Amino acid sequence: MRLVDRVQQALRDAGLDIAVVELAESTATAPLAAAAVGAPLGSIVKSLIFMADGQPLLALVAGDQMADAKRIARLLGISKKKVRIARAAEVEAVAGCSPGGVPPVGLLQPLRTLIDRSLSRFETVWAAAGAPNAVFPIAYADLLTLTGGEVVEITEKETST
Repeated sequence: MRLVDRVQQALRDAGLDIAVVELAESTATAPLAAAAVGAPLGSIVKSLIFMADGQPLLALVAGDQMADAKRIARLLGISKKKVRIARAAEVEAVAGCSPGGVPPVGLLQPLRTLIDRSLSRFETVWAAAGAPNAVFPIAYADLLTLTGGEVVEITEKETST
């Protein structure tokens, strides 16, 4: 089963009437995704896999923000030297796809998920769906429920909007 199909199934299994959208254009970066769906950059969910003390961790961050490995390390109570963005091969092993298409659900293994508070600015956010041209819209509240993520502050700067 394609990862895009697994994501669609995860949405259905959660009782959400949300359709994954596969586009002709790339959605592999937040700016490309925002342009493709006509949404604000901040409403694009960057699904980033970090390695934290050797274990994969999913960080969901607004498209107009930068994840901060030091903040993640502090939150986890470990040395900042033990937190880094995952390499492409590590992402593929955990997510089943390359960076740029990592979905917040449907991964090959369940991951502890941190959701940056900056995403709460938006009622609806857009997340990757397992391919560099596939996304889906989801209510922020549903994203929290679906992922079981912890809402924290893990970006370099806070947004005032």
